[in-house]
Amino acid sequence: MSEEIWAALGATTLDEVRRRAAVIDAVTEIEPVEVDGAVRYAWNDGGGQSAVWYFTPDGRALLLTFDHESALNLYAEGTYEEQEALYGGVPEDLVALVRNRPENYESLNIVDAGTGQTILYAGGVFWFDGTKWAQADGFLEHCRREGLDPLGESGFTYCLGDYRFGDEFTPELIVEDRAADGWYEDDADREKALAEIREIFARLG
Repeated sequence: MSEEIWAALGATTLDEVRRRAAVIDAVTEIEPVEVDGAVRYAWNDGGGQSAVWYFTPDGRALLLTFDHESALNLYAEGTYEEQEALYGGVPEDLVALVRNRPENYESLNIVDAGTGQTILYAGGVFWFDGTKWAQADGFLEHCRREGLDPLGESGFTYCLGDYRFGDEFTPELIVEDRAADGWYEDDADREKALAEIREIFARLG
């Protein structure tokens, strides 16, 4: 499943990836944030898992996933050096989007005790160079060294589930998925949510 979603992400135009990221950001009631000209969209499940997207004006992107129950959660026992190393191979101007930034619900900071510099925690680090998506070299190297499955341990499949890459993406399907997870008290609650999500789709294209 993870490889299928990775392939589906790669087969989706960046414009469509950005549209889905913007829609899910709004559905999840997260405000988009501008960071040095890039736009940040996010998703979280309220339980410690998240996906964070940064889209730059020149058509590149950075995607971070985080699963707090995974071996790639460096928050509890990891070091600044270990976390920074996961970003290895990503262009520095993209990494700069997560250096010395305020913490938020989706991304906490880890601090370099020697310099006071900070970088945002991430379990999975992925980036788009303008033509294709890649898994960060440092992220892959860490997984090889520790014997971890990069897509599985990073929470990639779970964290990107709501974006439905490789599948239809409609208000009705989003509400159907949420209904299956017990989001709505009754049919009236479900219909209200559907109307709200349809408005988001209309507003964001």
